[in-house]
Amino acid sequence: QVRLVESGGGSVQTGGSLRLSCAVSGFTYSSYSMAWFRQAPGKERAGVAHIGDDGTKRYADSVKGRFTISEDNAKNTLYLQMISLEPEDTAMYYCAANRNLPWGLTLVPQFYQYWGQGTQVTVSS
Repeated sequence: QVRLVESGGGSVQTGGSLRLSCAVSGFTYSSYSMAWFRQAPGKERAGVAHIGDDGTKRYADSVKGRFTISEDNAKNTLYLQMISLEPEDTAMYYCAANRNLPWGLTLVPQFYQYWGQGTQVTVSS
């Protein structure tokens, strides 16, 4: 059974930093897409960052230059390092996994099969 468990969320002030972690188990595809999404109250779930099995990365324009996605395969863990946080970053953050997706679908939540439960990030001004 595939399981994704996020951690690392919290409350920070504008300009602060957080590192989110996603522990992955039961997911053994050699070709894959893994991504972070976020959803604020009243908003649709939106893609934040993606990493492929070849290490290629993609970011939403709103976080490019501030967020970094990475993975530690030895620890079966996906990370999202967030710096220079803004109130607009406040949301529930989810990690997700799927077999490798084409570029145009990598930040589209409807195409991901496996999801974590989410971790809350709150950025105050």
